[in-house]
Amino acid sequence: RRVEYFSSKLRDGDPSGQKENDGKWQKPHISRKSLMKCCLVKWIIASVAPQGSNRTDSDLELSMVRHQPEGLEHLQAQTKFTRKELQSLYRGFKNECPNGLVDEETFKSIYSQFFPQGDATTYAHFLFNAFDMDRNGSIRFEDFVIGLSVLLRGSVTEKLRWAFNLYDINKDGCITREEMLAIMKSIFDMMGRYTYPCVKDDAAFEHVEKFFQKMDRNRDGVVTIDEFIETCQKDENIMSSMQLFENVI
Repeated sequence: RRVEYFSSKLRDGDPSGQKENDGKWQKPHISRKSLMKCCLVKWIIASVAPQGSNRTDSDLELSMVRHQPEGLEHLQAQTKFTRKELQSLYRGFKNECPNGLVDEETFKSIYSQFFPQGDATTYAHFLFNAFDMDRNGSIRFEDFVIGLSVLLRGSVTEKLRWAFNLYDINKDGCITREEMLAIMKSIFDMMGRYTYPCVKDDAAFEHVEKFFQKMDRNRDGVVTIDEFIETCQKDENIMSSMQLFENVI
């Protein structure tokens, strides 16, 4: 089955979903429908059982779990999710991860379900590492929703910093061609070969080469966070291409 090609143009011409004014975050107009396009959100919401009472976990408390999350008010202050959205996300998270933690195998399972036409293993590994900031092999609910908040409702700069962290595989503060190529290949592998329009075998390599020609300004073979953000914000074509990863979160 053909799959719609994922490197589409930016929707509505605004890569972040909102405008920025003097560097201050403006509340975006993001509907529940657009929120549900996110694979991780789909996975969480789908796990919430429709039956039962209308009880809400307003204090985000769990009994008999290895990790107890922080309070709802604290998470609301740290994210751009509403109280109701956090409650829905948490109920799903609790159902899927009763011990309060997500491991890498869970991420791989999520993406294999949403992208059955390809191999999502490698991309899920990279994405998991981007969420697992302390590199301990598990993701807490707090880390999960804070990361989602940046990806779905963060400012342009916040999203670019998150993208840089994803591409910076070894977390040494810079991106090499090899790292960016590994990420791009993993996305192409996950999407599968039967995309429309067809994707050339060397598309990932060409994509990376174009990036580096513009981003690596001092030609030292690596891209720093400053080069990355400055180049992306000034180049509309790169900014459009950078949204590619958002379509597979």
